[in-house]
Amino acid sequence: MKKIFLCLMWAPAFSALIDSAEAASILQEYPVPRGSHPHDVAPAPDGTVWYTAQGSGELGRLDPATGKTTHTPLGRGSRPHGVIVGPDGAPWITDSGLNTIVRVDPATLAVKLFPLPEGSDANLNTATFDPQGVLWFTGQSGFYGRLDPHSGRVEVFEAPKGPGPYGIAAAPDGSVYFVSLAGSYLARIHPKTRAATVLSPPTPRQGARRVWADSLGRLWISEWNVGRVGMYDPAKNTWKEWRAPGDHPAIYSIFVDDRDQVWVSDFGGNALMRFDPAKETFEVIPLPTPGAAVRQMLGRPGEVWGAESGADKLVVVRTK
Repeated sequence: MKKIFLCLMWAPAFSALIDSAEAASILQEYPVPRGSHPHDVAPAPDGTVWYTAQGSGELGRLDPATGKTTHTPLGRGSRPHGVIVGPDGAPWITDSGLNTIVRVDPATLAVKLFPLPEGSDANLNTATFDPQGVLWFTGQSGFYGRLDPHSGRVEVFEAPKGPGPYGIAAAPDGSVYFVSLAGSYLARIHPKTRAATVLSPPTPRQGARRVWADSLGRLWISEWNVGRVGMYDPAKNTWKEWRAPGDHPAIYSIFVDDRDQVWVSDFGGNALMRFDPAKETFEVIPLPTPGAAVRQMLGRPGEVWGAESGADKLVVVRTK
């Protein structure tokens, strides 16, 4: 079990040193405005961090150096879910309230909308960019789709097995995969036909929620219903699964860092976990704020960020 040493820092945030035989990391929390309920988070190239303020219908920006936050309204009825930083350096948002893909200019904060076609109320969830610069997205109502930023054209496709598409990620070879929470599957999108092929994990009704690819092209998924981490290897067409530690693990988000370490959030244990694929071991990192509810993680070298939707905070683990 890890030892946690509390320490005070000048920034307006909680910090803790997480010490173990294998790693030493700094965990730090940053408060955001009350009622923001940050859902997703995306570190930016300039060192700041974007987050979707789902509770207030805004895009937030945190400066970790000062702890200062600024919010940009996205429009009446906005309920932003996901945010990622695109190849253009701008934040791109999947807004379920507006049924629209949103781009915010990082310099001027001007908001540009890319509405979905009429009749496709997708309940937008998450997005990713492929190597060609095309944005792909999911909608829990039973859709996935693509947006070409150059032409502004938005296409929407019906997902296999109806409602459920949730997390989405691009693999190193350019392939795009998504998972279905309600459908309990991983799917690969064919770039030419746009059709989705279902790839079923060994455990039925596992509730695949988020997905991320490592440098070898393996797909890692969070299995929400069963408290497991799953891995699909396209090269071998094989699956492996690992149960997370704890009495009642509820694995929500997943992210693979630049060292191919797999990070997940556990609602059941109010913790983050780092899974080492080589050793097949979990390191548990307790979150200091009760009911943090980290729904998504992203990172940059040496940093893993999460959005604490239940605590109105962002959290970062800085690794050595």
